[in-house]
Parts: sequence; structure tokens; C-alpha cells
Amino acid sequence: MSQPNTGIKTIKLEMEYYGEPFIVYPTLLWDEQNVVLVDTGIPGQLAQIRTLLEKENFSFNKLTHIIITHQDGDHIGSLPELVEARGSEVKVLAHEEAVPYLTGTIPLIKSKDFAPSVHVHTALKDGDILPLAGGIQVVFTPGHTPDHMSLYHIPSQTLIAGDALNAEDGRLLSFNDEQTLDHTTAFESIAKLLELDIKKVITYHGHEVTNQIKESLQNFVDMK
Repeated sequence: MSQPNTGIKTIKLEMEYYGEPFIVYPTLLWDEQNVVLVDTGIPGQLAQIRTLLEKENFSFNKLTHIIITHQDGDHIGSLPELVEARGSEVKVLAHEEAVPYLTGTIPLIKSKDFAPSVHVHTALKDGDILPLAGGIQVVFTPGHTPDHMSLYHIPSQTLIAGDALNAEDGRLLSFNDEQTLDHTTAFESIAKLLELDIKKVITYHGHEVTNQIKESLQNFVDMK
């Protein structure tokens, strides 16, 4: 079965992290010319990502863009492998605040390690509209990390929240307290999301939410 010309879908990436089962939900977006992956899991996921793309009827050789929401290791871990496998055929995009971390210029905040250097083709800014998959708006949402951004897929009114939000059993949750570096800024970022007309939220940890999104966001802001 062929894919529609433009679309978005969550994929389930199942891994083992420090000896424990670990599941995250990267996002695939596509149009007639491009296939876009948002975030890459921990290191060692090239083969699984290739298989998941094929399962969704996309050849790995059709992957054109990788967008990174922020610097954490479970989001950028397999980025170097993917870039090496696709070579110059894939473009890496990240918020301008994330570029020094992804290029290995400065150490990652949480691990203190230097990431393997990857060339970032496009440094993004808040409000940028990417001409991919019908239009993707960059929403700068620092707090979890200072470089964190979310993405708003305009045609489907879907927010790719990264780690700005979490979810459990189809219920939207606020950010992870322990993993979020700046709670005040993180709440300000959630307040910013209220400006968007969101029909679905994809969280990296917890999958998708379609119910009571605006009400939940407002509650998070009111309870800060």
C-alpha cells in the first residue's frame, strides 16, 4: 500500500538502555520528495530505524532530513550512524542553540561528554516554517534543556513535543521534573504552546494524545 503524498506518523523504537527495556517515539513526516525523521534514539539503532522505515513503505535510501529536538543522548544517539549511512543525501536540522552540542564544540549538558561531531546543515530559529511535509513550524521550547525545540506540523495540527511534555495511556502530562533543567522556563514554554491550535500531541516518552489537549496545557500552566 502506498503512502499519501503528505503525512505524519509516530514510530515505536524499542531498545535496551542500561540493561532495561526502553521505548521512545520518533516521528516520521513525508511529502512527494522528502522523508523526515525527528530524533534518533540511543546509539546502535540504525538497523532498527531502517526496518521501521521499510515497514512504513519507505526505503531507507529515501530518508532526506533528520531533525533533532535537543541534545539528550536518547535523541541524538544514532544520529552519527544515520548520517554516515546516508552520506550527503541526508540533511541535519536543529535549533541554533543545539548546534554547538551536536557538532562536538561543547560538551553535552547532562552527560558532560562530547557528542560525535555531526554537520548541522540548517540552524533553526523560533517561528521558522520548514517547507517539508506540507509545512513544519519550529517552536522554541527551552526548559528541559536550553536548546529544546518542538515542532508543529501545520496540515495535521500535530505538535511534536519532544521532551517538553510527556504522556501516559493517552493522557497528556507535564515535563519530567527530574530530567528538566529549568522548570520556570519549561512552564513558560508550555504556556507558549497554548497559542497553537493542536489536535494531536506526540511525546517522545509516552506516544500520542488527542484528548483534552488545551485543557491539559492550561492546567499545567495554572498549577506551576
